[in-house]
Amino acid sequence: MKTQKLTVMALTTAIALILSFIESQIPAFVAIPGVKMGLPNIAIVYALYRLGWKEAAAISLVRVVLVSLLFGSIASFFYSFAGAVLSLLGMTLLKKTEKFTEIVVSVAGGVLHNIGQIGMASIILETDALRYYLPFLLVSGILAGVVIGLLSGILIRRIHLK
Repeated sequence: MKTQKLTVMALTTAIALILSFIESQIPAFVAIPGVKMGLPNIAIVYALYRLGWKEAAAISLVRVVLVSLLFGSIASFFYSFAGAVLSLLGMTLLKKTEKFTEIVVSVAGGVLHNIGQIGMASIILETDALRYYLPFLLVSGILAGVVIGLLSGILIRRIHLK
């Protein structure tokens, strides 16, 4: 791997970690637990478009591990990991079609992240009652996905590092 690409990946990972920390400091703006803006996904969507899916996956995995170690728990690792894998898979497939904007790709990522987290929580907690919580998370995933997609799109068009 070229030094320049590795450096860009390291910087993108650092930005994702900083955005995770910032997000952890923002009080919940709704009464629904777990609803977040998904700020770190700005870095992941940027990496997907500018670096490639393998690099975005590596950045996402490192971010999930480090955020869980620094700010979370083993349970939060499993929830985040499931959400990140499903989200990245969906975003990668949509991006490969070249038929969707960054906003649509980001919205799919936000929704799939929430589905992955609810699925993992249902497995860990051994209950399917969490499915009633899903509609609220899907709405938040759509709203956050639009905002993250808009911001990511701006960065993708303005920052050309590789």
